[in-house]
Amino acid sequence: MSLPRHSDPIVAIATAPGRGAVGMVRVSGRGLNDLVLALCGRTLKPREASYTPFLDATGLAIDHGLALYFVAPHSFTGEEVLELQAHGGPVVLQLLLARCLQAGAEPGAGGAPRLAHLRVALPGEFSERAFLNDKIDLAQAEAIADLIDASTEAAARSASRSLAGAFSQEIHQLRDALIHLRMLVEATLDFPEEDIDFLRQADAQGQLDRLEQSLASVMARAQQGSLLREGIKVVIAGQPNAGKSSLLNALAGAELAIVTAIPGTTRDKVQQTIQIEGVPVHVIDTAGLRESEDEVEKIGIEHAWEAIAHADAVLFLHDLTRVDQAAYQANDAAIAQTIGQKLPKQVPVIEVWNKLDAATAPGLPNGLQLSAKTGAGLDALRHKLLQVAGWQSGSEGIFMARERHVQALQQTQGHLGWAQIHLTAQAQALDLLAEELRLAQNALSEITGEFTSDDLLGVIFSSFCIGK
Repeated sequence: MSLPRHSDPIVAIATAPGRGAVGMVRVSGRGLNDLVLALCGRTLKPREASYTPFLDATGLAIDHGLALYFVAPHSFTGEEVLELQAHGGPVVLQLLLARCLQAGAEPGAGGAPRLAHLRVALPGEFSERAFLNDKIDLAQAEAIADLIDASTEAAARSASRSLAGAFSQEIHQLRDALIHLRMLVEATLDFPEEDIDFLRQADAQGQLDRLEQSLASVMARAQQGSLLREGIKVVIAGQPNAGKSSLLNALAGAELAIVTAIPGTTRDKVQQTIQIEGVPVHVIDTAGLRESEDEVEKIGIEHAWEAIAHADAVLFLHDLTRVDQAAYQANDAAIAQTIGQKLPKQVPVIEVWNKLDAATAPGLPNGLQLSAKTGAGLDALRHKLLQVAGWQSGSEGIFMARERHVQALQQTQGHLGWAQIHLTAQAQALDLLAEELRLAQNALSEITGEFTSDDLLGVIFSSFCIGK
């Protein structure tokens, strides 16, 4: 799995771009002692912060700060690591980065470069080194990026739980149970002449049943964690002046979209991410759906239909003050028909009736009634959104999970389902049973990176920030 570039020493600015109180430059590789001497003018005691000047090629100080040196394998990457904590100005950090590269290329005591092939790190390469050196597994590496990108407190806590190894531990327990069951099946295949029924005596059926139950529990929490990470995309759709922009503003608690009594005010999509019980909800306000000769409005309406087609849920907003108007009802029916044609059947459409504060009709139609103006009914809408998203309030032990994790767990579930069928067939299908268990184990191992490809690693770590 290791590539030639993995042996290169690497360096990068490890703090966010811009000005700050403190900034850090990080180096990872083998044989950093000469580089430490060139930059700090002295050796450093491992794992102890030392206040020191950071020297340029002439021996003058670029800055003064803290230097930390970690010896292998007792570091984040598993290699020798040097961290220079300086003042957080962009120029200072760029000077330190350039000095590291310069010092690495300069000849050392023996005439060879102090740190040959030292280069700027690729995005996520420090975390990739930690994975390749068995300091963390792949699920934990992904949790680092998820913790940085977390948009809610609940998402941050779940990512921290995954980083600490909670998700990986669950996967390892499932894998170990699978390996034990595979061992029993393989023993039965290897010694068919034995009179002992290995599988029945070892309760293979019970083991497989318990394995499926444990997998279902892990899948449920992983799906919740995936929801915390990805959120749900909700599109507000309806005729002009139904109150779509007012509803977006009410949900966001801010005046994000312009609201007027003039039909067609919203010309294009307006998006805001809110959180409901820690779940990110990406709410998209769209142009009112109607026939229009205005070229700009027509483009906005096309964008609205595009957003609807890619939504996880659609809020079909109606106007209670026009519920008894025949033309309005006809237009709503036409919109509903088009939504039905454009949306996959599994995408929910939530019927919402707005302007409850101004409604005069004696009977209210079915669906959620609310007032974006007064806030009445908004809590019911929030709970409905969580319900259609599949969120289970009060779920315990949720760990951050990605879509690929959920897919791997679903693949595992499918292989175990076939394993049940082959186990029922007993001796006639034991070889097929063994194969399904092997495939199930491989699917689980993809989550933690024990069975994966370089291509997958490239995709995962390229999404990290540089310096991490």
